[in-house]
Amino acid sequence: MALDHNGQLTILHTNDIHSHFETVGSIAALIKREKSMAIEDTVLLLDIGDHMDRMAMETEGSMGQVNTDILNLTGYDAITIGNNEGLTFTPDVLSLAYAGLLCPIVCCNIRNVEGETTPSWMENYTILSKGGITIGITGATAPYDNFYKLIGWRALEPISALEEQIKFLRPQVDVVIVLSHLGLPTDRLLAEQVAGIDLILGGHTHHLLEEPLFVGDTAICATGKFGQYVGKVKMERDQEGLFRVMSGQCIPVDLSLVEETISEALMIHQEQAKTALNQTIAVTDRALPLNMDAQESPFGNVLAQSLRYFTGCKLSMVNTGQLLGSLHEGEITKGLLHRLCPSPINASVLKLKGSDIRYTLEQSLLPEFTEKRIIGYGFRGKVLGSIALDGVEVLYDSRRIPYDRIIEVYVQGERLVDDKDYEVGTIDMFTFRVGYEKIADGHDARYILPELLRDILHMELQRPGSLDEGYESRWIDVSQTS
Repeated sequence: MALDHNGQLTILHTNDIHSHFETVGSIAALIKREKSMAIEDTVLLLDIGDHMDRMAMETEGSMGQVNTDILNLTGYDAITIGNNEGLTFTPDVLSLAYAGLLCPIVCCNIRNVEGETTPSWMENYTILSKGGITIGITGATAPYDNFYKLIGWRALEPISALEEQIKFLRPQVDVVIVLSHLGLPTDRLLAEQVAGIDLILGGHTHHLLEEPLFVGDTAICATGKFGQYVGKVKMERDQEGLFRVMSGQCIPVDLSLVEETISEALMIHQEQAKTALNQTIAVTDRALPLNMDAQESPFGNVLAQSLRYFTGCKLSMVNTGQLLGSLHEGEITKGLLHRLCPSPINASVLKLKGSDIRYTLEQSLLPEFTEKRIIGYGFRGKVLGSIALDGVEVLYDSRRIPYDRIIEVYVQGERLVDDKDYEVGTIDMFTFRVGYEKIADGHDARYILPELLRDILHMELQRPGSLDEGYESRWIDVSQTS
C-alpha cells in the first residue's frame, strides 16, 4: 500500500528499447505489477526515446506504428523521441506513426526549418497531475543538427532550450522532470548548469545507473538498453513541502512474465509486417556471395556500386560488415533486403586525401580491422568487415608486411595521387570516426537523407548491368599471379 498519495510519487521509466520486442510484454507485466502495489494515481510512466528501431521487422513493416501500439497498451504518460525516431523516419512518416499515440510527445529542442515552429504533434512541455501532485515534464533529444536540417528540422542546443522550459515550469509545478535523450555527459552538464530540475531521466548512451546519481539537488537515472530493466524512482514531500528523490533502482525485467495483450498485438503486427515486406523489388539471375574472410565479394561490390551511382562520385568506399549474408538467386523482397542490410545508415559525400584513401585500404587488409566488432552509430552488423570499392582498382601483395602491401591504386584508371583531394561516396558512420577512422579526416562532408543503405541497394539491384559489374575485381593480389 502506498503512503499518503499527496506526499509520494513513483516514476517508472524506460529508455533505448530499440524495438527489442522480446522484452516489451515482460516490461508491461512488470509495470502492471508495480502499479498494483501502489495507488495507481501516484504512478507515472515515462519513456526517454529510441523505442523504435527499424532493424526490427515489425517496426520496418509498420513504419513505427507497432511501437505506438505498445506504448499505448503499456500505459505511458509521456515520452520523448530519440535519434532513431527522429533520423530514421521522415517527419511525415513519424507523424503518421504517432497519430494514434495516447500520451504527449515532449521535446523542446526540435523545430521545423520553415517558421521555426515545433512540429504539430510534439510539445515543448506537458504538465500532468498524479494524486494531487503537479509534474512539469520537458525533454530534449541529441542535437544532430546537420542531419535534421536535411529532413526539414532544426535541432537547437539542448541545455539552453531546456533551461527556458524549466524557468517557465518551475513556479507552476511541484516536480520538474527532464526526459533527456542526450547522453550521460550532457545530463551531468545540465544538472550542473541549470537550477530547478528535480529529476533527469536519461538515455542515448545506454548507461545503466543502478541508483540515482546526484549532482547538487538533481537526481539522474537511466536503465541501460534494450528493455533489460525498468527504472523506478520514489519521490516524497519533505518537511518544507518540497519533493525530493528518496530512492531509485533498476528492476530486472523477468522474461517469464508476459502481458498477453502485448503478445497478441505483436502477433498481429508481425503478420502485417510480413505481408508488407513480401513485396518483390528485383529478380536476379545469379547469386551475389558475401565472403567476410575475402578482400572482396560480389555482394559487397554491388553495395559499393550503389553508393557510387547514388552519390555521383568517381569512387566509393563502404564496409562489407553492413551486409549480414549473401544474396541468393531469384526473387528479392523488401523483407530479404531488410534482413541482409538492417542498419539505419545513410550515404555521405566527403573530400578525402589520396594518402588517407591508401591508408584505409591498407587497414582493410588487416584482420584486426575486418574482424573488429562495432557497436552503435547506427551499425546493426556484427563485425566491421573489409572495404568494398567501386571506381577503384587496387594492386597489392599479401606477402608483404602490414601497411606496405599496396603496390598501386587506380581511380577511374588513373594512379591515385597522395596529396590530391578525391570526392568519395561513403557512409555517415565513418564520419563519426568509427571503424576506418582515417575517413573522418575528410572535409566538406555532405549527408544524404532520408534514404538508408538498403534503399540505395534496392535501386542498384534494379539497374541493368549491376550484377555483371559486381563480379568485376577491385582487389588484385599480385602474389597469386606471380
